[in-house]
Amino acid sequence: MESGPAIFAGAAFTLFGAALLLWTGVRARQGEPVALGVAPRAAVALTTLFGACFLLLGIWCFGRL
Repeated sequence: MESGPAIFAGAAFTLFGAALLLWTGVRARQGEPVALGVAPRAAVALTTLFGACFLLLGIWCFGRL
């Protein structure tokens, strides 16, 4: 019964984390700002950190099945 919410949460976290990492990589490679009004290095570092955290959280949710 609890596998349904775990699958949904795992999919949502994994997709969001992967998309955030992909978007950050593309923006940084093109030299575009990742976040407006934030230092470029800090923005890349924080979005990479949070993207990796969301990706790992999604993998953890799948591991709990």
